[in-house]
Amino acid sequence: MVTPDLSPHPSSPDGEFSASDSESPAAQSTSPAPEGDAFAADASRDIADVSAVEIITTATVHLMSAAAVKIGLAEDEDTGHYQDLAEARKLITALAGLVTAASPEIGGDHARSLRDGLRTLQLAFAEALPFPDEPGEGPGEKWTGRVS
Repeated sequence: MVTPDLSPHPSSPDGEFSASDSESPAAQSTSPAPEGDAFAADASRDIADVSAVEIITTATVHLMSAAAVKIGLAEDEDTGHYQDLAEARKLITALAGLVTAASPEIGGDHARSLRDGLRTLQLAFAEALPFPDEPGEGPGEKWTGRVS
């Protein structure tokens, strides 16, 4: 498998990343390095030791954090806030699908916390909109039902 070189270009003044296969010797190699095998084995053992509930919870926390930033709940030094509601909508919808699907599997206490966090994000999103969504058309409402 050929892996692209994602290191900064030496000729790029702003340090942009490139997926150029021709400039990296590692990218031309078709077999992984021996150190990579050891790292992959260690990572597999580490993942094997983590419960499914913890992996699901970690994924939802990452989605929640990203959605909160995209809604504009984090401050930017220059503009005062970050906001990208189109991206926030995608993240909240993905989060709603994951929380809805995982709830029966992860248990009541975990599921309750995740549903509360999801609902909070859905309400914050609704407040950030300049014009409200139609009932049932908000992010994730396909999975959770109308949030009010």
